[in-house]
Amino acid sequence: MFGIGMSELLVILGLALILVGPKRLPQLAKSLGKTMGELRKTTDELKETISEEIEPIKEEIPNEQELKEALKEKLMCEEEKEKEGKAERPSKISS
Repeated sequence: MFGIGMSELLVILGLALILVGPKRLPQLAKSLGKTMGELRKTTDELKETISEEIEPIKEEIPNEQELKEALKEKLMCEEEKEKEGKAERPSKISS
């Protein structure tokens, strides 16, 4: 739990008992537990909202195969245009 060992946890609890007192310690622990629960609930809702917002964007992104096909088609079109451009230019023959 948070990288805290048993001995460190006991020291923290001992200090809390001394500083807060035995009467207020259960109230403090209860309010801390509620706060942690609310924080966890809020972070879960935030994660869910982010996932819902990202999902449509993920669907719009083409997959790898579609990208390869589009790139191949574009390169082939450029090669054909280059060939057509070379065929239209008359060759210069020196006399």
